[in-house]
Amino acid sequence: MKKRFKVKGMTCSACQTHVYKAVSKLDGVSDVNVSLLTNTMDVEISDDNKIDEINKAVKNAGYESCILDEENKKEENNEFSDDETKRMLKRLISSLILLIPLVYISMGYMMGWNIFGLDKNPLIVALILMIISFIIMLINRAFFISGFKALIHGGANMDTLVALGSGVAFIYSMVILFIMAYYRNNDHLLMQYGMNLTFETAGMVPTLITIGKTLEAYSKGKTTNALKALMDLKPKEGTVIRDGREIKVLAKDIKIDDIFIVRPGESFPVDGIIIEGLSSVDESALTGESMPVDKNIGDNVFTATINQNGILKCKSTSVGDDTSLSKIIKMVYDANQSKAKISKLADKVSGIFVPIVITIAIIGFICWMIIGNNVNLDINESTLTYSINRAVMVLVISCPCALGLATPVAIMVGSGISAKNGILFKNAIAIEETGKGNFIVLDKTGTITIGKPIVTDIYSIIDKKEFISISGSLESNSNHPLAKAILEYSKKMIIIKLIY
Repeated sequence: MKKRFKVKGMTCSACQTHVYKAVSKLDGVSDVNVSLLTNTMDVEISDDNKIDEINKAVKNAGYESCILDEENKKEENNEFSDDETKRMLKRLISSLILLIPLVYISMGYMMGWNIFGLDKNPLIVALILMIISFIIMLINRAFFISGFKALIHGGANMDTLVALGSGVAFIYSMVILFIMAYYRNNDHLLMQYGMNLTFETAGMVPTLITIGKTLEAYSKGKTTNALKALMDLKPKEGTVIRDGREIKVLAKDIKIDDIFIVRPGESFPVDGIIIEGLSSVDESALTGESMPVDKNIGDNVFTATINQNGILKCKSTSVGDDTSLSKIIKMVYDANQSKAKISKLADKVSGIFVPIVITIAIIGFICWMIIGNNVNLDINESTLTYSINRAVMVLVISCPCALGLATPVAIMVGSGISAKNGILFKNAIAIEETGKGNFIVLDKTGTITIGKPIVTDIYSIIDKKEFISISGSLESNSNHPLAKAILEYSKKMIIIKLIY
């Protein structure tokens, strides 16, 4: 059986890989699919007793998970909310507001700019830079919590690079600050050590990465709107007949074999079969065909389609997650969950990416410490400062999780935009293969036309004006699509006649 879990704490594809490895090695687990974009995990398990074991494995990996079932369905319905973008935007704005004076004072001190007389006391400058950078790091503490938490649990992620890059720069500057405090009466040493402060790096690293994270959150929020739109198609309530009376009930409370009534303009709350009435139904929400379909007794009707004309009495055949619309939503959701071939390759690389980057940064630091005295260094920059800066550069440049995020975001963008336009993909592989196609064959005219009937030509044995007037009068009380086309043409001809 397949169970869906909500996973909290994942921030990059390395996190996704750690969760996957932690769960996939458990006995009784046959298939695991972890989605970074929706922060969910689908697990194929042998029995429900494995749920607690899975949650424990995820927790041991440094993350949190809970089963998504009927009891917390509300949380599942909110999984596509765009609250993350708002939170990230607030973090970004706060960080940028503080980063501006941090950079100005830091660069101004070194370049001899006017920094309100603070340049006369390097120790005061250092203290101000420390306070501002610490506040920026506090605002972006999520990087440090996630990064070091993952490191403690044996798996570094992209946040680990951010935390190390910013943390090393801050700690090194703190050491310099204590040295400056020790030599507070020596102006020459104060000035020299003040040039080696890297507080601006400690504040700038998380701020720059927050820009990327905000853009990522925005992309995810926009592309999940298509799934939200599909979910919003579900009618909230319907009219059923119970004990001989018509009553309004929630759509989720309608049971199989219940008799329900749908009036013109209303949506069908569940799938069913017509037992009384005659009408036409707009099924464009499901099929993409704009032309309404004529329905009679014995015909099937589907959730979210719209009754056009007469009153229909139906008997429910599929409810809840078994309706056609629910299956379509699940199919689109699974397409976002599935992985393309290139995405699987990116996941494999990202799983070893972070340890390799950290190793390169350490090797780079050691190498510059060894050969530092033989290169042309700035007179005010020590070998240690130069080496630390180069190690931090390696960590910072590698921070953006483009490798593991670009591909799944592209899949979700493609799936989301296509779903918004009525085109549904079964999985990510289908989307990837579609991009390789040179031509496309369509079997639905409504897919490439407006799907709305219009009058183009008139052939009549009587006067055309008289024919238009008679046909318009005959169709004036009908809501059929063809009748509407005739009425629109008739009205247009009358307007033209009045003008001319």
